[in-house]
Amino acid sequence: MRLSDTIAEYIYHLLDQKSGSAEFCRNELAETLGCVPSQISYVITSRFSPEHGYYVESRRGGGGYIRITRVSSGKENALMEIIHSIGGSLSAGGASLLLGNMLRRSLLSSEQAKLILAAVADQSYAAIPQEYRDHARAAAMKNMLIVLIRE
Repeated sequence: MRLSDTIAEYIYHLLDQKSGSAEFCRNELAETLGCVPSQISYVITSRFSPEHGYYVESRRGGGGYIRITRVSSGKENALMEIIHSIGGSLSAGGASLLLGNMLRRSLLSSEQAKLILAAVADQSYAAIPQEYRDHARAAAMKNMLIVLIRE
């Protein structure tokens, strides 16, 4: 298992133990896991972002901490949060991450996720100039999620 996977699993375990919210000191966690603090930061930014369903806050300094909270709200609220997090541009990889997270959180069925993934795939935007594809993808993804809210 890679070190980043070990760090992520440790944080997931903390979140499960503490009902979806964990607070820790980055340096202490790095010491516990035998890594450097920047590796902790990397895992947090790459796996515990809003797109993944987490809210992260931190305070720097001697008594600093990192607090990670799993966002858990109703399906409609969760989908609206995701829609707002998309912004004006969305890459195919970002769309795939969002869909995987929504599937894990049971916000979408596997059939819905497959259809949306096909609609936001790079092949679907081949006729659109490269500089506009991520903007078109973001708009399409938002519209599809809005339709799911209205169901």
